[in-house]
Amino acid sequence: MKITFHGAVRSVTGSRHELQFGNRRILLDCGLFQGRRQDSERFNRYLGFDPSSIHTVLLSHAHIDHSGALPILTKGKFRGSVYMTDATKDLTGIMLEDSARIQQADCAYLRKKMGRRLKGPAPLYSLQDVKNICQRFESVAYDKTFQVSPRIKARFTDVGHILGSASVWVKYTQQHESLSVLFSGDLGRYNMPILRDPHPGPPCDVLILESTYGDRSHDEDLTTMRNKAKELVHHAVKHKSKIIVPAFAVGRTQELVMRIKELVKEGVVPAIPIYIDSPLASKATQIFRRHPECFDEETLATFSSQRDIFAAKYIRYVDSVEESQKLNFQAGPCVIIAASGMCEGGRILHHLKHGIQNEANIIAMVGFQAEHTLGRKLIEEWDTVPIFGRPTPRRAKIVRFNGLSAHGDRQDLLAYVEGLNPIPRKVFVVHGEERQSFSLATTLREQYPNMDVVVPNRSTTYDL
Repeated sequence: MKITFHGAVRSVTGSRHELQFGNRRILLDCGLFQGRRQDSERFNRYLGFDPSSIHTVLLSHAHIDHSGALPILTKGKFRGSVYMTDATKDLTGIMLEDSARIQQADCAYLRKKMGRRLKGPAPLYSLQDVKNICQRFESVAYDKTFQVSPRIKARFTDVGHILGSASVWVKYTQQHESLSVLFSGDLGRYNMPILRDPHPGPPCDVLILESTYGDRSHDEDLTTMRNKAKELVHHAVKHKSKIIVPAFAVGRTQELVMRIKELVKEGVVPAIPIYIDSPLASKATQIFRRHPECFDEETLATFSSQRDIFAAKYIRYVDSVEESQKLNFQAGPCVIIAASGMCEGGRILHHLKHGIQNEANIIAMVGFQAEHTLGRKLIEEWDTVPIFGRPTPRRAKIVRFNGLSAHGDRQDLLAYVEGLNPIPRKVFVVHGEERQSFSLATTLREQYPNMDVVVPNRSTTYDL
């Protein structure tokens, strides 16, 4: 019984963890690595294992750094099933289609800019590859134990990170012995709008724990975020400027819309146009409406009263490329929300290209930015940043909204471990940069002296 880590160790993206029980191989997540272009090519062209050797995939949630490499599996002769929750199944299909289209568009744009003499990059997969993997999706309700193979069963438990997100529990039994592994997935936060709070995980022998914010607490309360948002809108009105928001189309976009609507309804800010420039966000918002099983009580009551929490006269979903291009030349004030959240592809790059040199504009960063991404360079306030490979001066103001992160912070992570009964004997700390992972690991060792805590290395196999 072994585990091999093929990604999201000592880094945040490319979640891929392979369990081997006897001759059975199970993959926990199959995400895209996001970072330096050359590293992305290297880690995404070859996933670290032979796809045909994998029997089953268990997917924690739909974010591309967890699901985005799934179509590469079927290109490599994977013939198994991919299990996930009902909402994750709905979201993952549209997100993979969007990923394929973005890759095609970005590669075509880069080839055009590079000229005929140089061969540009090729997409990692096509829409047909996406269709092929989606045919292998199997959805399972939260908290339902299901059989993966004669000796292996699994279960998904709600963790409140995005719609459909789950921890993944796997139990292997042979004769009179058994071993259980719990993969936290990405843990959400408590007392956040729309989604239910994270649920406690089932008992396990081995825990695979994320550590995105393993060394820090979220330092913004609701009042701080409201005041910051109010200042941004008033600035945009005064200077007739744009607020450009790189955001994941699933999760942060829907929450941002709710937050702004609250401020407008209370008369705190005027209603300025909000453009959600993402066909994916529009589709994802429709999927949100179909999955009340994921909502907290307040959101469920709001929908039950037939009010649409994601709609308003001043909110417009932008689908076509032509409409998106027009936004680059439209005067403010307005808010433009576009993917991707780490600024590594998609329409946000074009909005940054046209708006980043205007000192009246604001770039509002609302999520975690992985090392070496354009998003990380923006939150570090680089004076010049690479956009489509070209150095571009940054004059727009950068404003961070740490309180809108969908990830649980250090205290949430420790509370999750404390809630497991009994405490697991072994913990692998993953999905965090080295500083965050080692900080959380040190604290776990101090609090639980008998616990074996490991910060694994990429492509390394460990006995369970």
